[in-house]
Amino acid sequence: MGANIAVNSDNKETWGGGGAKPFGASYGKMMMWFFIVSDALTFSGFLAAYGLTRFKFIDSWPIADEVFTHFPGLHGVHAPMYYVALMTFILIVSSVTMVLAVDAGHQMKQKKVAWYMFATIIFGIIFVGSQAWEWKNFINGSYGAVKTSNNHILQFVKDGHQVALADFIHTDRKDDRIHHTRNNGLWFDQEPAISQYSVAQVKEAFKADPSLLIRTEQLNPETKQKIILSREESLAKLPLITKVVEGANLKENEYGNPIFADFFFFITGFHGFHVISGILINIIIFFNVVLGTYERRGHYEMVEKVGLYWHFVDLVWVFVFTFFYLV
Repeated sequence: MGANIAVNSDNKETWGGGGAKPFGASYGKMMMWFFIVSDALTFSGFLAAYGLTRFKFIDSWPIADEVFTHFPGLHGVHAPMYYVALMTFILIVSSVTMVLAVDAGHQMKQKKVAWYMFATIIFGIIFVGSQAWEWKNFINGSYGAVKTSNNHILQFVKDGHQVALADFIHTDRKDDRIHHTRNNGLWFDQEPAISQYSVAQVKEAFKADPSLLIRTEQLNPETKQKIILSREESLAKLPLITKVVEGANLKENEYGNPIFADFFFFITGFHGFHVISGILINIIIFFNVVLGTYERRGHYEMVEKVGLYWHFVDLVWVFVFTFFYLV
């Protein structure tokens, strides 16, 4: 039996298969769809792992409304999810401009394709920059917390609202430890950054202010809020404090369970990598449009193919947004 794939020297096509293209799509579009399906399975695995882990540690999982509260220019204002919602809106708008670019390509309107591609690139850059800003705030932290000997996170509240360490510690650092870096450490050893306040300062300031209470990382199953201890219970927790935690990294997380930070960095970082890749590809396609490459070819299929990838990236963000920020 002969091979089912043939090359037609007249139209340069490499698809045989009995003379019919699957779903009427070109070879390039089919390969893009294969990639999208495989990548969708990868993201599905990551999000499934996140969901199962969250379900396992549901009683100590951070509350998104208390983690993602920053908004540029509104320092100190509690704006839960506002900036993340804005980021999502920007990415959705970029999908709209990409659709318009593809439609303009079908009509062979070079200038419109170029302008809509340019707008898509700008919106993509804004989104990636916003994601980097969100990372910075997540890493630096909002309030600060303490870690106990049994690796639990304790936060501080006053009048029912969480307060930052700086709000009730009004003294400078008292310990004289030297932060070892590559410049002053032995054999180039380097330790993590020392927190702004010492454990002794936290304990002393807490005892001096009777209005302060401790909030645990455990959730009340009825109110879905973190449990606030009484003053007596809070004072009983002080001897267990071993470290001050400010911000989040792959080992510690002032907002609660450190696994939340691991998943946040990995999944949002993986998605951000896809967005950056899409921006770079869009830039290449944009210059090809400006140079008239696709006008000479007689079609804008490359714009359509990169559009499929860009819509996929936007759709994935909808799921990431839902899992991390809404649920």
